[in-house]
Amino acid sequence: MVRDIPAIKQLEVLCRFREELYGCLTRRADALFELADAVLCTDGPVRDLVGLSLAPEHRRRRLW
Repeated sequence: MVRDIPAIKQLEVLCRFREELYGCLTRRADALFELADAVLCTDGPVRDLVGLSLAPEHRRRRLW
């Protein structure tokens, strides 16, 4: 269990960063934050926002 302390500390830093990033977003914070997650998690280059919004990490879907 002692060897997991660095990983836990790293997770705390990541969580704090995500909270601070979210706090910087004003309008449409949820959608922008999910787009940021999709950019970071998508395989390959991002060519446009439309394609990015179809990534599994981007949970908001347009319902037609």
